[in-house]
Amino acid sequence: MQLIRSLLGETPLKFIAVAAFAALVPAGARAEALLVVEADSGRVLQAENATMPWYPASVTKIMTAYVVLKAVKEGRLSLEKTLTVSPVAASQSPSKMGFKPGTHVTVENALAMMMVKSANDMAVVLAEGVGGSVDGFSAMMNQAAQRLGMTQTSYVNPNGLPADGQITSARDLAILARAVIRELPEYEYFMHIPAIRFGRRTTANFNRLIGHYPGADGFKTGFICASGYNLVASATRNGKRLIAVVLGSTSGQARAVRAAQLLERGFGNTGLSWLRPSLGTVDSLAPIDANPPNRRDEMCNGKRKRPASDEDADSLTLAANGGESGISFFAAGLQPPMPKASELLLQDVPVGEPMVVYTGPKRTGAALAAAVATDSEKQTRKRGKRSRAAAKKPDGAAEPKAAARAAAKPDKPAAAKPKQVAAKPDAAAKSADKPSAAKPKPAAKPASSAKPASTAKPKGQGKPAG
Repeated sequence: MQLIRSLLGETPLKFIAVAAFAALVPAGARAEALLVVEADSGRVLQAENATMPWYPASVTKIMTAYVVLKAVKEGRLSLEKTLTVSPVAASQSPSKMGFKPGTHVTVENALAMMMVKSANDMAVVLAEGVGGSVDGFSAMMNQAAQRLGMTQTSYVNPNGLPADGQITSARDLAILARAVIRELPEYEYFMHIPAIRFGRRTTANFNRLIGHYPGADGFKTGFICASGYNLVASATRNGKRLIAVVLGSTSGQARAVRAAQLLERGFGNTGLSWLRPSLGTVDSLAPIDANPPNRRDEMCNGKRKRPASDEDADSLTLAANGGESGISFFAAGLQPPMPKASELLLQDVPVGEPMVVYTGPKRTGAALAAAVATDSEKQTRKRGKRSRAAAKKPDGAAEPKAAARAAAKPDKPAAAKPKQVAAKPDAAAKSADKPSAAKPKPAAKPASSAKPASTAKPKGQGKPAG
């Protein structure tokens, strides 16, 4: 260590060393915006494209929750207040709860659904309940951003769905996360609810660090085609809390791995940390005057196995190294390579039971149990309707491959296997478990059609971002 200090003792040489190593980082590793700051002091530990304008996607909901919870703290709103799902809210694209217009839900339940499932309809319900309209609430969001010094941020809607003028940066998101921690400690639990249980259905938080990375305690994920996969995450270790921001990652698991590695590096205290030049505080980072990158062609080009979505639940082991080499780790943070994802994110960290959410007014005790039972019954009826609809489909529609084989063998017609349709009610039930599936698949042509296989499988629509 003394030899290294003697070789790189002069400040100019430190910067030369940093630049030389950075030049070795592959271009793909610099395609994201990355930032790590200390929550208490705001001191920047690592920054890469941190002030590049970026499309926020659903990390917008952090500001939505901040504005709503500030109203609660100031007495202008209560968590028990019942709000109504409007036609505008019900019309939002997935991810969403899928409630019909006229459904009632409390502020508390709407917040939990929005932060855990990233429900776009619940974001609009909250916006209309607090600001009177989406435009009115967006104005409140922009006022809050200006007050906090988020100079690169502008909001058009409360959920982050694609809209002209909806822009932020990693710097501004870190400023917002610090504001939540400092100003709303009594309501910060909304940022790290591990899961929600609605009726018979349990949904885990889209932030995969919660429950898998020791000390993870917030915040929110986001995705639209233009932005890529975004994540604002926080964790606490030995009394030290860090905030990591990852914008533009290539998948849901990749953003989780990258955030965990950034946090791990921030918590580490190696002998090489003295080589890093001081980056100041997050507020002092100089904004970049540029247009936000648009990653639509890369994220939603149809070459993926499944449509890109914020509900990216692929195994974290697919991104074992977060897409970074040992050289890029050393260059970016002047530290040794980080552990693999299997050592960081596949741990079982106790996080408590899922939060029970429900429709209707505030309930406790027996009334709460009755409300949960009512929501479960509605889900069961919906699944039953889907199953009956599937059972009515001709054999060729339900099992196109089987129908094609039967057509090739006249001695074994498709009609000889009527049980094939009824044997798959679970598939319809599973599709009903996803409220984002607003419309059942249209019935396909019977097996006698000229092209049963192609008509039985309509082209999948890419999920709108959530």
